Amino acid sequence: MNRVDYRLNAIIDGALRPLGNLAEMAGIAARSGATIIQYRDKEASTRQMIAEAEAIRAALAGTGVPLVVNDRVDVALAAGADGIHIGRDDMPAETARRLLGPDAIIGLTVKNEADADAAIAAPIDYACIGGVFETLSKKNPDAPVGLEGFRALRARIRAAKPELPVGAIAGIDVPRTAQVVEAGASGVAVISAIFRATDIAASTRELRAAVDNAGDRP
Repeated sequence: MNRVDYRLNAIIDGALRPLGNLAEMAGIAARSGATIIQYRDKEASTRQMIAEAEAIRAALAGTGVPLVVNDRVDVALAAGADGIHIGRDDMPAETARRLLGPDAIIGLTVKNEADADAAIAAPIDYACIGGVFETLSKKNPDAPVGLEGFRALRARIRAAKPELPVGAIAGIDVPRTAQVVEAGASGVAVISAIFRATDIAASTRELRAAVDNAGDRP
C-alpha cells in the first residue's frame, strides 16, 4: 500500500468549467494546501478528459501533489495520472491495481458496511466515506450517512486496517471539517467549499488549517 496524504482532497469537477480553467484552479489549490487533486468529469468525451487530465497534471508539476482520476482507468493511464478513485459500480479495485501497477494510488468510495468490508479486502491506498452530509455537487440517490454513520463505518475499517487513510466527503465546510476529523477522518474531500469560493487559495488554506488543527488525525 502506498502512503497517501489524505488531509485535503480537492475535487476538480467538469461542472466547474463555467467558473474558470480547471487546470489553473487545480494548480491554485495544490499550491495552497491541497494534498491530493481528484479530477471528475461526467460529461466530457474521453478525448476531452485525457486532454484535461494532462493539463491538470502539468499544472501540478513541482507541487508534489498527486492527481487521481475519478472512475476512468483508461483516462488515468493515457494522461499519466498518479492513480484512480473508484466507486461501487466502477472497475473492481483488483482489476484497477493489475492495470495500473503497484505504485498507482487507488481510492475507493464507501457508503455502507458492505463497501467498508470491500475496502478492507481491496488493494487500495485510501477510502472515502460519504456522503456524510447533503451536497449540491452531484445527484446522490443514497441518503447521507451522517456523523454517527461515518463514525461507525470508520471504526469498522480501522479495526481491520488501521493504517488505511479514510476521508469524508459531501457537504464539507470549515466547521464540518473539525466535526468529521474528530469523528475519525484522516481528512476531507471538497468541491464547492474550494472551487466555488470567491478566493480558491484562501479557502484551500482555511480548510487545510481546519484539518491540521482539528486534533489527532488517524
